[in-house]
Amino acid sequence: MLNLSLRISSETVQALADTLRQAYRAGDVGMVKRATALLRLSRKESADIIAQEVGCSVASIYAWFKKLVYEGVVGLKVMWRGGRHSRLSKAQKARLVELIKAGTKAAGFKSGCWNAPMIQELIERECGVLYNVHYVAELLHNLGFSFQKARFVSDHLDTVKRRAWLTTNWPVFLAQAKAAGGLLLFGDEASFAQWGSLGYTWAPLGQQPVIKTTGKRKAYKVFGLIEFFSGRLFWQGVTGKLNAEGYIRFLTMVLEQTTRPLFLVQDGASYHRAATVKAFIARHVTRLTVTQLPSYSPDYNPIEYLWRATKRDATHNQYFPEFADLVDSVKQTLTDLAAHSDYVRSLFTLYLQQMSQPPSIKSQTLPLAA
Repeated sequence: MLNLSLRISSETVQALADTLRQAYRAGDVGMVKRATALLRLSRKESADIIAQEVGCSVASIYAWFKKLVYEGVVGLKVMWRGGRHSRLSKAQKARLVELIKAGTKAAGFKSGCWNAPMIQELIERECGVLYNVHYVAELLHNLGFSFQKARFVSDHLDTVKRRAWLTTNWPVFLAQAKAAGGLLLFGDEASFAQWGSLGYTWAPLGQQPVIKTTGKRKAYKVFGLIEFFSGRLFWQGVTGKLNAEGYIRFLTMVLEQTTRPLFLVQDGASYHRAATVKAFIARHVTRLTVTQLPSYSPDYNPIEYLWRATKRDATHNQYFPEFADLVDSVKQTLTDLAAHSDYVRSLFTLYLQQMSQPPSIKSQTLPLAA
């Protein structure tokens, strides 16, 4: 066991502390190790214990100390010796892709989100190659990764039913609608709160935008349908609760606005399955055909894109002192969208491309943001 009594001046300790903070910000894993080890050594901790917990050899600690004595903190920095950085082999890249896809927890990290310093550490640990943290993003892009926001998906998903709907029910329903020359409609409901919603916007550095809110929990609710082939929008606002009676009034309005047969895709909301709604559908069976989405499958419903666009335009970063102000804003946006079916259809172009050929879809989860 090699443990020497070494003294590091207070000025050098402060310089090491500053270097450690900079290393954390820059994601320099190697410098974090070196500065941490030497700071702990300055507090008279055992070099053997430091080596075990930091993940290095005792000899490395004393080599760093020697550099610190003769060259100062600058001597701890690893200087590239010119030429190109070490490259990962094809096998190492494939392994790295597998590790990243497996997730942070599988790689032994506490955080659930990958970031560049963590990937840098992963590469050094698994492949023995130390990349500059700023190059990591470029490397990940070249490996087919992008920086994305995660989305929630229900833990109640029935993957068997979802696949059956996507590969069997949906192709049949799509063919029926085409053969009948009908409107293929995806339906859903949305709620727009009077307290508003927040969205990203440009603002001066250090001056986070502040949006007033009444805090009132009253909301304007909307029944909506979008036509799969054309992007045509049907909608109807509701100031009270969403229920079976309101849904029937909405469907009645839609039936009155067209003479074509309707093929309706709806989710499993309780009022969609109410006895009165089933009786209404039975009375209009010659013009109204309904299929049910699998449970917990909003990613199969393209109208979700429409609701996102509506909130972005009508409620994000806006103040509604009165409920009527909210209603007017949502109505104006939906009226504009209804007048521009091509734009509505463009909101779910990628979805259309995948849903038009369901048997070829390899993933059961379509790229729909919640």
